[in-house]
Amino acid sequence: MFLTAFGSLLVLTAASGAALGAALGLTGLLLLHFFANGATSLAVNAIWNVFNSFTLSAIPLFILLGEILLHSGISQRAYSAFRPVFARVPGGLLHTNIAVCSMFGAVSGSSLSTAAAVGSVAYPEMVRRGYDKAAVVGSLAGGGTLGLLIPPSLSFLIYGALTETSIGRLFIAGIVPGLMVTGLFMAYILFACLRNPALYPKDTERTPLPKILAGMLQIWPVVALIIAIIGSIVFGLATPTESAGVGVVAAAIIAFVWGDLTPRKLADSVMRSVLLFSSIGFVVLGATVLAQSASVLGAPQAILESVLAGGLDKYTVLLIVVIVYLVLGCFFDGLSLMVMTLPIVFPLLTQLGFDPIWLGVIITILIEIGQVTPPVGLNLSVLTALTKGEVSLGSAALAAAPYWMMLLLAVCILTAFPVIATFLPALLM
Repeated sequence: MFLTAFGSLLVLTAASGAALGAALGLTGLLLLHFFANGATSLAVNAIWNVFNSFTLSAIPLFILLGEILLHSGISQRAYSAFRPVFARVPGGLLHTNIAVCSMFGAVSGSSLSTAAAVGSVAYPEMVRRGYDKAAVVGSLAGGGTLGLLIPPSLSFLIYGALTETSIGRLFIAGIVPGLMVTGLFMAYILFACLRNPALYPKDTERTPLPKILAGMLQIWPVVALIIAIIGSIVFGLATPTESAGVGVVAAAIIAFVWGDLTPRKLADSVMRSVLLFSSIGFVVLGATVLAQSASVLGAPQAILESVLAGGLDKYTVLLIVVIVYLVLGCFFDGLSLMVMTLPIVFPLLTQLGFDPIWLGVIITILIEIGQVTPPVGLNLSVLTALTKGEVSLGSAALAAAPYWMMLLLAVCILTAFPVIATFLPALLM
């Protein structure tokens, strides 16, 4: 009964043209009013508890930290530092795209921001050097997804805040899978370029090792900032919110002294952060109301009982959830999709015995897949716009398809060997 009402109401509210947050919230309020004896006041209490959370306040701070660094011109320095490292490897700067996206994933926490920041530097230079344009966009779209997996991650922050899971443990859990996905991306690039050398130009310039090391030392302030933020959380020296606050101040100082941040760019970073958090916060508000209605009406328990009665094992249920995420990822942006589905997916899968930390990593990878899946595929959209029409959305989607498959392979590997995500949090916390 609940699922029928839930589906019908959500379709009706979404079809009305309302924003996703409004559609979710209105659905929850209607369910509370008509199916829970008018208990709409519970929604107000739930919203207050979530938005009064000290943990949730880390989200705008990490967004601001990333925006400051992305507006400071540091992406140009990072790209220049990594460029000679992979010069002699088949694929060349395509590997550099993945490496720089990995580094910026550790400061921006956003897939879209990472793809845009690195793409604005990488695409013009790589086209000038003769790289295949679609291959460049594909590597940037795939590499951009690392912004959600490598900590600090907006996905982990929202997941932790909504499910009351340790954000510190989530951050640590994302490190090894993030490196694993990075390795899978680079392995694919190596394979593709060995198979089709026309994808990249041969680089005959040989850079001495001392010069490479000297170049890498140029990015030490960003590396030090990343280590300080993650390290302070891992070793219990600061909460995520405290670490983010200190990180914002440190990032601003680094960007002013070492980058080219100006007061105008800082103001623009603050404005973009406010807009991004407002859009995320509105979806969180609606999802909180929906989650409250689902909890009051016992939806997760009813679904679990139906699953058990149907004789489905937990891995079959997980497969169904994965398919649902892959389909919905075609139509919703990643963070909105996660917030919308958590009220049902989290209690269902954790009660079936899946580790909540591991589940956070899996859901993050699944919503990353949506970032490179058309027709929404935000990474694809922003990068095709960046090429000014030189690469169509269809060509970009085809070029990003192997990275889509690598992310799905990562889900399979983590399902077979969940210890990859769970051993480090268990070891350090």
